[in-house]
Amino acid sequence: MYGETTHTSAGGPSGPHRAAVSPQTAAVFGRPDGVAGSFTESPESPNDRPVPEISAPDPVLAEAFGRPAGETETLQRDPLASYGRDEAPSAPPDPWRDPESMVALADPALTAPTSAEPTEAGPRLGIRDILFGRRVSWHVLATMAVLALLVGLVGGLMGRWTAEVVSPLNSDSVRLSTGESDDDAEPRSPVANVARAVEKSVVALDVRTSSSVGTGSGFVIDENGYIVTNNHVIAMAANDRNAKLEAVFFDRRRVPARIVGRDTKTDLAVVKVDNVDNLTVSTIGNSDDLQIGQEVVAFGSPLGLDRTVTSGIVSALHRPVPLRPDAESDTDAVIDAIQTDAAINPGNSGGPLVDDDAEVVGINTAGLVPGGGSIGLGFAIPINQVVPIAQTLIRNGEVRHPQIGVNASSVRNDRVLGAQVRNVVAGGPADQAGVREDDVITSFNERTIESADELTVAVRTAKIDDTVPFTYWRNGRTFTGTMTPASD
Repeated sequence: MYGETTHTSAGGPSGPHRAAVSPQTAAVFGRPDGVAGSFTESPESPNDRPVPEISAPDPVLAEAFGRPAGETETLQRDPLASYGRDEAPSAPPDPWRDPESMVALADPALTAPTSAEPTEAGPRLGIRDILFGRRVSWHVLATMAVLALLVGLVGGLMGRWTAEVVSPLNSDSVRLSTGESDDDAEPRSPVANVARAVEKSVVALDVRTSSSVGTGSGFVIDENGYIVTNNHVIAMAANDRNAKLEAVFFDRRRVPARIVGRDTKTDLAVVKVDNVDNLTVSTIGNSDDLQIGQEVVAFGSPLGLDRTVTSGIVSALHRPVPLRPDAESDTDAVIDAIQTDAAINPGNSGGPLVDDDAEVVGINTAGLVPGGGSIGLGFAIPINQVVPIAQTLIRNGEVRHPQIGVNASSVRNDRVLGAQVRNVVAGGPADQAGVREDDVITSFNERTIESADELTVAVRTAKIDDTVPFTYWRNGRTFTGTMTPASD
C-alpha cells in the first residue's frame, strides 16, 4: 500500500509502521465523505441503486429484428420465407367480376378427350400364319401379290430406261486413238532436218582419271575414224598416262580413242577410233560466208546429256575470246570466235556448230556462264581456222604458229585505241619492221586492232613468211609498214 515501509533489525522483523498522511494527499486520494469501505457499492443496501426501465420495442423494429414466431434458437431468417403474409394462394383474377384485372385467356369450353390406354402388341405373324393359318383372307393375299408384281414390273422398266439413257462410267471397249508413229517421217522443221542430217556424225568424249571425270563432244571428219574436238576436252587424258579416253556414238557404241595431236594455242585437238564401221562423216561448210543473224544449230553433250541439240543465231563475228589455263586444261589461246545465242554449256565443247544447210561452220568452244548456265553468249572457233590445224595435226602431230616477237597490252584513251607494245624481241619480225616500245599497233593484216587480244588473233590467223601490212601510232603520229611473221 502507498506509504508503507518495512524495517528490520537484528532481532527479527517488526510489524508495519504507517506513516502519517498529509491533508493534501488525503484530499486527493482519500475516500469521499460518508464512504467507509472500498469504492464498490455496499452490499448492505442493494435496493438503494436506481433500476433502468425497459420499454416495449417498436413494432417495426420487432418485426425486422425479432425472432420469427416459433423460433427460439436462431436469429437467421429464411430469405425465401414471407413472414406476416398469408401463404394461401390467391384466387385467379376474374375479368368478368373485377374490372381492374388483367386480360387473360379463359379455360376452353370443351375439355380435351383423354387418350385411350395403349393396347399390348399381339404375336408376330410368320409366312406360315399368313398363308396357311387363315389369319389373312385370300383376297388380301391376292391383292398383295398383284401389287408386288406391279412394283417389280415398274422397277424393271425404270432400270431398263435408266440404263439406256445414262451411259455407264466404266467400259472395257474404249480404245484411245493415237497418231501413228513413223520414224521415217519427213522432218517437220528446219532444225529437225539439220538434226537428222548431223546427229550420227556427233560423238561424246568421256575422260576418266583416277581422281576426276570429264565429258565433252566431237565430230567425225574422216571415215578412217578421225574426230576433231577442243584441246581442253582431252587435256586430262593427254597429261595422265593412266587416263581412259572413250568415244560414244549416237547408237551407244563405246569405243576407245587415241590422241593424234593437240594444239594449246588454238584449243584444237584430233583423236582417232579404230575398227569402227559405217562412220558418218560431217559435211564441212564455209565460215567466211556466215552472216550476223543467220540461224545455227549447236550439237553436243552439255552437262553429260549426250545427243543434245540447241538452236539460235549468229550474234557476232570475229569476237576475240581469251582461253586461259586452269587446273584441268593447259590451253592458252585467244580464238577468233563466232558468237551465238544457241545455248552452249559445259560438255558442248568440241561439238559442231551447224548452219541451216547441215554444214559444220564452227566448233563449240566456250560460253559465258557467270551463273553456272547458258546466258545466250556462246563462242565457236570458225571451221575455216579448224581445217588447216586439223590437217596439220593429222599429218605431223603438232602445229607451228606465226609470231611477230612483241608483248602488248590494251590501251584506250582520248588519243589512241589499240595494242601498246611493251617489249620487242631483238631481231624479231617487229624489230625488223621498226616497231619500238610504247608504239600502239592499230591495224594488222587489214584488221582493225582495238585490244591486245585482237592483235594476238590477227597474228595467229596470218601465215608464216607472208608479208602483211600494219599501222602503228607513235608520239601523236600514225605510221604504216609491212611485217613478215615468223614461226614460233
